[in-house]
Amino acid sequence: MGWWEAGSRGEGTCVYLWLMHVDVWKKSIEPQATCFVATSNLDGETNLKIRQALSETATMKTEKQLSNLSGKIKCEEPNFHFNSFAGTLYLNEKSPISIGPDQVLLRGTQLKNTEWILGIVVYTGFETKFMQNAVKSPLKRSKVEKVTNMQILVLFLLLLVMSLVSCVGAIYWKDRYRAEPWYIGKSGNFGFDLLVFIILYHNLIPISLLVTLEIVKYIQALFINWDEDMHFKGSNVYAMARTSNLNEELGQVEYLFSDKTGTLTCNVMTFKKCSIAGITYGQSPCFISDAYEFNDPALLQNFENDHPTKEYIKEFLTLLCVCHTVVPEREGNNISYQASSPDEAALVKGAKKLGFVFTTRMPNSVTIEAMGEELTFEILNVLEFSSNRKRMSIIVRTPEGRLRLYCKGAVSDLSLAGLRTLCVAYIDLTEIEYEQWLVMYKKAITVVKDRMKTLEDCYDSIEKKFLLLGATAIEDRLQARVPETITSLLKANIKIWVLTGDKQETAINIAYSCKLLSGQMPRIQLNANSLEATQQVISQNCQDLGALLGKENDLALIIDGKTLKYALHVEVRKCFLNLALSCRTVLCCSEEFEDMWRT
Repeated sequence: MGWWEAGSRGEGTCVYLWLMHVDVWKKSIEPQATCFVATSNLDGETNLKIRQALSETATMKTEKQLSNLSGKIKCEEPNFHFNSFAGTLYLNEKSPISIGPDQVLLRGTQLKNTEWILGIVVYTGFETKFMQNAVKSPLKRSKVEKVTNMQILVLFLLLLVMSLVSCVGAIYWKDRYRAEPWYIGKSGNFGFDLLVFIILYHNLIPISLLVTLEIVKYIQALFINWDEDMHFKGSNVYAMARTSNLNEELGQVEYLFSDKTGTLTCNVMTFKKCSIAGITYGQSPCFISDAYEFNDPALLQNFENDHPTKEYIKEFLTLLCVCHTVVPEREGNNISYQASSPDEAALVKGAKKLGFVFTTRMPNSVTIEAMGEELTFEILNVLEFSSNRKRMSIIVRTPEGRLRLYCKGAVSDLSLAGLRTLCVAYIDLTEIEYEQWLVMYKKAITVVKDRMKTLEDCYDSIEKKFLLLGATAIEDRLQARVPETITSLLKANIKIWVLTGDKQETAINIAYSCKLLSGQMPRIQLNANSLEATQQVISQNCQDLGALLGKENDLALIIDGKTLKYALHVEVRKCFLNLALSCRTVLCCSEEFEDMWRT
């Protein structure tokens, strides 16, 4: 494939330049140059992620084209961040091309719904992100096993002491009587005598105890596997004890650590409410289906009856259909959606129910059907979402030829009701404004060091003077019987610590709905903007607890992500741990989910 230069050596992480996407079920070739990967081995998420090939190389489909392809790739140094990658592709006689996370297939992911792809290896061996995140697995031993091992060690030391004392006694006896008794036989040296006494006293160590313990633990595991109270009849699945050496600790669990998505909640998003031009929709009773709960007829009535907000409604629903990274899949007349984020899929499905259907995605355009009218939007640039920006934008050329920037970003109003919320807005751009910004953007995408920071500054320069259309609210349903389970765990004096990437208001309300927090439970809420402020507020709360510090208290500790970073600093860590151990419930609201677990 010509000559290539990579920023790092090896095999394992791949940047793909072109692929043929063959749907396994339909056996038809898709033109979008996309593929789907499962990342459950890396981040535990079950939804498929979309990867998009470079448009500059997506048209290369023959061996001759690939053999003539030559250039080099410069990329960042190996690191452990799964969701980041900065590289630049230099093809001969062409402008530099930016390579980001959407073009990277990591070691450990699985290719889905795609027959094969072509790519270039950039990291190998211990330089892959998978290996960068690998840590040595701790040896898990129960308290009973630790105590038993310690007792056996003590008994062994006692055996050695007894044998040594006996050896010294034997030497003394021989020196005194100067004769070898006929019944002992010929005596050996000190080491031989020590071994003899060890064999004589070896019954002191109860070897059979270990065998008995293993038999008991195996039988306990069988009882767990047979437990009808843990039998899920829906799929006829019983509990399975994968290891027997932790069974004896089931009644001694003191702390329970959990994330929220997929554990407390189903990670199945439903479009619940929206607000357009100041009018909130979704207050009426909802018809509940698998992925859609919004059923307020007032919205379509206002649209069809030429309400003063009709144009806002149209632009609002158009934005939901256009501003996303969802990929549609057709099967006959039915359209299904594959999305990296379940939030985006819920919004697209919600717009579809309201008559605005996202139908086709091409590398440089999207097509929608708005109340039966087919509209094609040319995609010029996608301004990616990040935890710092808390928003994503897309610059398009509308069917009328206008330049428009659509944006979705986080807000907190409806999050007070425990919903995941986004505000939606747009701005029309002039050709001059766009061309000036495009020059800055092309420079930013070729930066290797601190590319994300450079891009965020570039995005901020054009994301201004928006016209706010409204807001969306999405609900993440709780898993079955979560409130009852958490209530039972708290009654058993088990302390629960939860880490979530939601905004603090949303996390608190979800904690109330799943009974992690109660109205009577006092709360310690930590929100600070600096290391000094964090240290001060934690120290003050520790002083307020006084003699209760380090003891079990009916308290809830709530801390946001920024404060949590400072609280884990070496100067504050010990005080923060003492404060957390004094609380019954700890709720950490951090969008830096991966880094928090790593710390």
